[in-house]
Amino acid sequence: MAKKINLEMSAVENREMRLGTIIGWDGPASTLVKESNYIERSQRFEGIKTSDCAGGCGSKKTCKLCELNSPLNQQTMCANAIVECQIGNITDCILIQHAPIGCSGDNPWFNLAFNMGLSRRNKPPQALKIYSTNLLESDMVFGASDKLRRTCRTVFEREHPKAIFISMACATAIIGEDIDSIADEMENELGIPVVPLHCEGFRSKHWSTGFDVSQHGVVRQIVNKNPVKQNDLINIVALWGTDYFTPLLKPLGLRVNYMIDMASFDELRQASEAVATATFCNTLGSYMATALEQEYGVPQIDAPQPYGFKGTDEWLRAVAHVVGKDDIIEDYIKSEHERVLPKVKELREKFKGVKGFVMTGSAYAHGLITVLRELGIDVDGSIVFHHDPIYDGAGVHQNTLEELVNTYGDIKNYTVSKTEAYQLSNIFNRIEKPDFVIIRHQGLAPEAAKLGIPALAMGDEHIPVGYDGLIRTGEIILDIMARKKFNRVLSRHIELPYTDWWLSQSDPFLLSHDPKALDKVVPLENSVDYEDELDEAV
Repeated sequence: MAKKINLEMSAVENREMRLGTIIGWDGPASTLVKESNYIERSQRFEGIKTSDCAGGCGSKKTCKLCELNSPLNQQTMCANAIVECQIGNITDCILIQHAPIGCSGDNPWFNLAFNMGLSRRNKPPQALKIYSTNLLESDMVFGASDKLRRTCRTVFEREHPKAIFISMACATAIIGEDIDSIADEMENELGIPVVPLHCEGFRSKHWSTGFDVSQHGVVRQIVNKNPVKQNDLINIVALWGTDYFTPLLKPLGLRVNYMIDMASFDELRQASEAVATATFCNTLGSYMATALEQEYGVPQIDAPQPYGFKGTDEWLRAVAHVVGKDDIIEDYIKSEHERVLPKVKELREKFKGVKGFVMTGSAYAHGLITVLRELGIDVDGSIVFHHDPIYDGAGVHQNTLEELVNTYGDIKNYTVSKTEAYQLSNIFNRIEKPDFVIIRHQGLAPEAAKLGIPALAMGDEHIPVGYDGLIRTGEIILDIMARKKFNRVLSRHIELPYTDWWLSQSDPFLLSHDPKALDKVVPLENSVDYEDELDEAV
């Protein structure tokens, strides 16, 4: 069972410690399910024999899921950036990045995503609510506590926020800045919540820890500690997606309270007053759902994610049961099947023989593959950016990968890898080339396009949710596939920055299995002596 969430501490325990999360694995999805189930059992019970270790690592203790370690890393995110795009999106609060200005480099495109999200939720446009203390070299030597205090006061005078959040960065962690004490001091002085967030980039290998950090701070210091229940309010932990949950839940008479992106202070505060908490992705939402259930008795929905017919059916039944409306939900489910199924059958005819590939976060990928297979699209392979053997709630129906494999079949080539663009050609070498790729992180979409494969950058992550999500996703894929010629032409005019030897490989983790392969990635006779080059420059 996952460990109890400790809100007495200002810092979150990392995912790799709390959940056994990994970022490197390769094989059939069914094998990963088996190994993950072993890890879950080992956390529930003592005395597991070494010989039972799923990974065969020979550990004399109860071990974690074995992880492949690559000598190369093309990481594009960190926990600090996730906090930036979560807490910075609260409409009437301020995030202070106690960091060098370089840590704010993502702000322009985060601001774009923020305003697109506001538009989807019919909220007025506004700029991100983020300030930086702009640490300089002298601050790294002499400390920057006074600079942080001045920034808190300036922000309060200029913006009159309902709360201030302070995020740690690698630089401030290295010099040991005490943001907890300063937050307490400023909270007493300003009379509003001032929340420390320990999200320095090197704290965790998994950027998803940033979601946990953001939600920890909100539940710990923003959520109403003396709630009065609102029996028609349901929390949905989400990102910037369109509000497709309101029509999905309308027959149950529920109002949706979205968290954290685009939420206001008051919307976050009322999270403890809701009748339940659900999410479009267990990776993103299980920490907050578990914390609200643990501290305030707000039940989290223990059901498959709301994708495809089966998942949406079970999800709606679980929500209806929590709110005491089991008597009406079956008629609603039946009517939705009758409404949507004819169009889905029409799409299935068009997708006969089509192959797809999914490259997103883990639980979200499982939902997307569910939708593709419901549409009759074959999925032989997938990349997920990390894998959680368990989630914080450890609910009976929260194992999204097992649900996918048991219901829709195995995925022969299932790779856990953290946005490593150099592995894409290897992965596509071992499977029949897909007709399209769905990618959640937009920076990777051009990499697939260079290989001649149409790519859908799923910016609105709610597109595949619910019954209508099947139709929305299918119609978008048809539109993407209609432009295949562009990608074929593009691939003929693109030279990838990898050796021919590497491009011919089919093992994405070859460098993990055979470190000597690095000699072939950069041939020794063509390697650069950077020390000599520097001497010449000087």
